[in-house]
Order: sequence, then structure tokens, then C-alpha cells
Amino acid sequence: MFKDQLAANLTAIQQQISAACLRAGRAAGDVQLVAVTTYAELDWVRGLYDLGLRDFGESRPQQLVERARQFPADVRWHLIGHLQRNKVALVLPHTMLMHSIDSVRLIRQVSTDAGKLAQTAEVLIEVNIAGEASKDGFAPDDVRSAWQELVASPHVRIRGLMGMAPVAPQPDDARPFFAALRQLRDELQDRPGSPPLPQLSMGMSGDFESGILEGATYVRIGSSLFAGCAAA
Repeated sequence: MFKDQLAANLTAIQQQISAACLRAGRAAGDVQLVAVTTYAELDWVRGLYDLGLRDFGESRPQQLVERARQFPADVRWHLIGHLQRNKVALVLPHTMLMHSIDSVRLIRQVSTDAGKLAQTAEVLIEVNIAGEASKDGFAPDDVRSAWQELVASPHVRIRGLMGMAPVAPQPDDARPFFAALRQLRDELQDRPGSPPLPQLSMGMSGDFESGILEGATYVRIGSSLFAGCAAA
């Protein structure tokens, strides 16, 4: 039954997170697992909820809204995929944290729509740390140039940065990219007038341990959580 497979997968991932935290000299509670449910069957997501998970990540705005309406209010929904400006108002009421703010135009739209809803949007700035044309996100130098405008956006609270490393044969190959993201976060945080930037969203199924070793506070894991569930 898929529930047994799901429980085994979750236990294994939690153990890997704890081991990586120990290796990094960090407390296991410093790292939050976000279960990426974009391609998961609804019953599998409910299974994770029953196992105690509350942080779920969706890359499709409309699916996030649909699922948010089907789950209890204690679920914390994370928007982790590309967000079009015309979808901002749709997802804002249901999203605890937007990981993928990738342009000045987008943060302006988030600010406008959050103001209309009388709320403050919690966001991460997505950085294309690998410089890959296939990935969204600010180039590091563009973040530096736009930083004052980004942090001045009303109705928005920037909490940190998000990034992805290139797919590589060995998980440790991701570490230089995650280290670069952490260093950029530290640089931006040290600028006069910058808010605290406690969050780093980096690391997925293939490289989350490297993310933890370089300071990740959120790891976004999907395929490893649901491995074998379809056959169970």
C-alpha cells in the first residue's frame, strides 16, 4: 500500500536531513522540508498530511489554489514555480511563502495585489546562480543592482533567496553554487537598510544534503518522497 511506502520514504529523508545537519554542525530543526506535491496524486498528499507534514510546495498556481481549498487551514503552502503577474492575486490568499520572485515587475505586482488584500506577502528572491538559460531568476549582478528597489516594495517582506544548482553526477557538485547563493545573501543582508534574510531555499531530491551543508533552511523534495508510491 502506498501509505507504507510514503512513510518509509519520509523517514529516510528525515534521517538524511538530520545526518546532513549533524555533519554541518546545525540543529535538525534549522531545516524545513517542503514536500513538492506538483506531480503527486491527491491521495499521496493527504498521506503526507496524515504523517504530520504541513509544508507543501506547488509550482502551478492554479493547482496550489485548488489543493489549498481541499486541505485544512494549518497547511503552509509554498509557491515554488514561475509565477505570472496575472496569477498573483489568485495565489496570494493561499500562499505562506513565494519562493520564485524573479523580476522587478513581478514584485511590483505582488506589492500591488497584497496591498489590495491588506496583507503582507512573504517572498524569496529567485537567483539563477548557475547562469542557465533554461532557469528563471535574477542574475546575481541584477539582484545587486535592483536590491534597493526590491526591498523598498510596500506590502512585501523579503525573507531570503532561492536557487537551484545544475544537475550534476555527484551531489557535492552542487555545493559551490549553493555557497555562492549563501554568500550573495550575506552580502545583501549587510547592506544598509536591508531586512534580515534568514531563509535560503536550496536543495532538491538529488542535492538537498549539499544545500544543508551550505546553509539551506528550506529543502524542496518531491520525487524522493513519492518514489515507489505508484507501484505500491
